[in-house]
Amino acid sequence: MSVYGYVRVSSKEQHEDRQLRALDQFGVPSRGIFIDKQSGKDFERPRYKVLLKRLKKGDILVISSIDRLGRNYTEVQEQWRILTESKKVDIVVLDMPLLDTRKGSGDLTGKFIADLVLQILAYVSEIERNNIRSRQREGIESAKQRGVVFGRPRKNLPDNFEDIVSQWRNREISMEEALEVTGLGRTSFYRAMKEVERNGAGFEQNSENVHS
Repeated sequence: MSVYGYVRVSSKEQHEDRQLRALDQFGVPSRGIFIDKQSGKDFERPRYKVLLKRLKKGDILVISSIDRLGRNYTEVQEQWRILTESKKVDIVVLDMPLLDTRKGSGDLTGKFIADLVLQILAYVSEIERNNIRSRQREGIESAKQRGVVFGRPRKNLPDNFEDIVSQWRNREISMEEALEVTGLGRTSFYRAMKEVERNGAGFEQNSENVHS
C-alpha cells in the first residue's frame, strides 16, 4: 500500500503551501505528492493523469478538500467512481471526515457514507449553479428595463455617417477615407452600418458599385 497526495491551485500565481502542510501532517511522503496549477473545471491535468496511472489497488489518495480534486461535481463523481471502484483506491478528504472511504476489511460503511456525501455535494452544487444562472438572467433583464446597455461601448458616430456610407458605396470616397473621417476601424464601420440599416435608415447607393 502506498499513500499519495494531490494538490491543485488554479494558477501559477497561487501558492500550494497550505495544502502541502496538511498532507505532510497526515504523513504523505513528499515524493508521493502530485501538483497541478490550473483550473479545476475538468480533469485534463497532466500531473493528475500521471497520478491516476500510478495508483494501484489498496493505495490511499489524500486531498485537503474536495474542491482541490475538482469543481465540476458531475466529473468529480465520475472520477470518484473510477478511483474507488475501478482502481480500488481509498480516498481521504482532510477537511471533511465523512469523505473517507477507509474502513476495516470487508466493511462498506465508509465507502457508502462517502458516496452519499458526495452525491449531496453534487446536488447542492448543481442547485447553486442553477440559482446563479437564474439570478444572472433576472439581473440582466432588470438592467435592460432600466436602460443599461450591455457589451462594449460603441464609438459615437458622426452626424453625417449615413452620407459617408453613401459616398463610400457610390465610390466617391475610398474605405480608407471613410474610416479616417468616421474614426472607426473597418469592423466597427461595417457593424455601425448594419445597425443603422436595421434601425430603418436608407443609404443612397449605386447598386452595382457596392464594394469593400
